[in-house]
Amino acid sequence: MEFVLEEGKRLHEDCSTLILPALSIGNVGQLVADLLISSMGSERVGYLDDPNVLPCVGNDAYGPFPQGELALPLEAYDSPSNALTIIQQRSPVIKGMMVEFAKNMAGFLAGSGKKHIIVLSSLDFGKWQKVDMSSGLQIYYLSSANSNGTDENCEQLGWKKLQEYDPSQKHWKYLSDLVEGNATLEDIISVEDELEEENYYASLPFAALFSFLKAKGLKVTCLLCYCSEGDNILDAFQLADAVCKLHRLSHPTTGIEGDKWRVPLSWMSVYGPPPDLSIF
Repeated sequence: MEFVLEEGKRLHEDCSTLILPALSIGNVGQLVADLLISSMGSERVGYLDDPNVLPCVGNDAYGPFPQGELALPLEAYDSPSNALTIIQQRSPVIKGMMVEFAKNMAGFLAGSGKKHIIVLSSLDFGKWQKVDMSSGLQIYYLSSANSNGTDENCEQLGWKKLQEYDPSQKHWKYLSDLVEGNATLEDIISVEDELEEENYYASLPFAALFSFLKAKGLKVTCLLCYCSEGDNILDAFQLADAVCKLHRLSHPTTGIEGDKWRVPLSWMSVYGPPPDLSIF
């Protein structure tokens, strides 16, 4: 994975926490990255290039007016006032190459000097076994703080550890073996054939990123929420609030006033134009 610094920009050493979306159903992690970049006075400092990510290009994503600046698949933004770096990923990883992408990303971040990686992902609502909507959207987490995935700070914030995480379970152990280089070709073929059907959670991008980042000795926290395909903007607002709580940014110094997020320009067309009323 190669990092290209944007001309005239510099990296900010005080941005010690990095936000990384993991692509999944509903794209909530990417929407949260959009909100944080747009609302926190973030500046684009460079681009990441990885052969496992599909190419794409678009117009200026954040505005407030389109300036014709190209948006690329993997971009890095710094918000020095909030000590945050945010990576936005706009296109998916090539099918079957998620492990290689996670390995490359972990290698890059291990050498970046970041102290805390926050991975954002959504989960398929249809896989939720114990539905509890009594207190609204429930935030789940997975942390490298302890071997069982628990984190006292996350518990104090009222979040629940992802119960489906069990490092001794076959499919999670398979990810650990991959990281350590102990998985044989036969193991890879036999497990990957059944991974997605038998253990949905271990098959998701966030699981591979968590495993490889943890193995590099990085502090990693995954913030997760359940959703369905469709308009998940409200889910993104709530997961973004969770990021602020975890990073102790209840009142960020720039970009957010009166707890109101700054909606990015690209969201004006995220779900297409409204229907032509003449058809009714």
